[in-house]
Amino acid sequence: MKFKRKFKSRAVRAALALIVVGALIYGANAAVQGLRGPSKPPIPSARVHRGDIDIRIYTVGDLRPVRAVMLAAPPTNGNLQIVDLARSGSQIKKGATVVEFDPSEQEYKLEQSQFDLNAAEQNLAKSNADAAVQASEDTLALLKARFDVRKAELDVSKNELLSSIDAQKNNLALQEARRKLAQLEQDIKSHDAANQASIAVLKEKQAKSQLEVQQARTAIAGMTLPAPFDGAVSVQDNWDATGGFFTTGMVLPEYRAGDQVRSGRAIAQVLEGTMELQVRLEESARANINPGQKVQIAVDGIPGATFDGAVKTIASLASRGGFFGSDPTRRFDATFQINSNDSRLRPGETARVTITGNHLKNVLLLPRQAVFNRDGKEIVYLKNGSSWVPRDVKVTNRTEGQVIIEGLDEGAEVALANPDEKPASSGGNGK
Repeated sequence: MKFKRKFKSRAVRAALALIVVGALIYGANAAVQGLRGPSKPPIPSARVHRGDIDIRIYTVGDLRPVRAVMLAAPPTNGNLQIVDLARSGSQIKKGATVVEFDPSEQEYKLEQSQFDLNAAEQNLAKSNADAAVQASEDTLALLKARFDVRKAELDVSKNELLSSIDAQKNNLALQEARRKLAQLEQDIKSHDAANQASIAVLKEKQAKSQLEVQQARTAIAGMTLPAPFDGAVSVQDNWDATGGFFTTGMVLPEYRAGDQVRSGRAIAQVLEGTMELQVRLEESARANINPGQKVQIAVDGIPGATFDGAVKTIASLASRGGFFGSDPTRRFDATFQINSNDSRLRPGETARVTITGNHLKNVLLLPRQAVFNRDGKEIVYLKNGSSWVPRDVKVTNRTEGQVIIEGLDEGAEVALANPDEKPASSGGNGK
């Protein structure tokens, strides 16, 4: 019994000694590791290989109507009040009323303009009548004056038979008759010029009143805005609802019946039912897409549904994207037609497009994550001994998971993660 107890106590002491030694070794290793810093995880890699591939291009775009017309408040001198407005998203037929404004102010202006026009027409008629009476009176007075001159001339022709005093009286009478005739002829010209000027002024007032009446009638007709074609209604945001005050993130309400609007404000948009898709294609995908090419379209707002379509147009010139050109990738604007009039298709919805391109054989392939962008150039990190060396490459095509490249040898090993990036710290506070 004593031997067994002594043996057990020695075994326990040996085990404890081993545990202490192990703890010391672990502590020493941890201390050394702490001095060296955290170990860097291995860089995942892949090798360039040859193979055949079907080019499939995936892109995302926004739905938009093929044709859209904006309806705006007609030009007036003041604000307008909406009395009727079609609901946003509702279907509408050509000629049906989309927006109707209160025409009472324009109707009042029409009454005033009509009154002014009637007054101008009456004044013009009176002026014409007065001119006709004046012309008749002037004609009668002219005949009488000419008669008086002729009579005086006959009396002067008898002067040889009369005394010198009577002959002098006849001469004076003839001179006076001729003077009156000349004065009357001048007065008639003045009367005619004055009447013509007065009539011209009244005609100008009449034309102005007629124009005001026409403008008022046009304004009344413009109080009702019909749909130019069959389509859907999209009511615009009411920028006047906040009284001119606007902050970032503020949600504006749509226009509705009863709102006051300024002249020229866009109230609603009529969208034709047929939709198309607007996208921006990467430069590498441009060579594999041609007008008329078939596509498959999936709309995020209609889960499980796909629509057939085709490439409609592709821009001939590329542009840079991003804010102030911050995105160096050159892109081409493209439009895809959708071969469906499904009423569930709505403008502004996001859609995903799959385009089947060419079948390429015996090309160099790499995973997409092996290609990085640095200073606007596409590079890979090539394995060189124990280090990774950046190397420029040319990407000729892209698919969802792979890229076709030029500038590397088959079998070359490249990094799938950027070796220049520092690993994220595991500590919560970085200590």
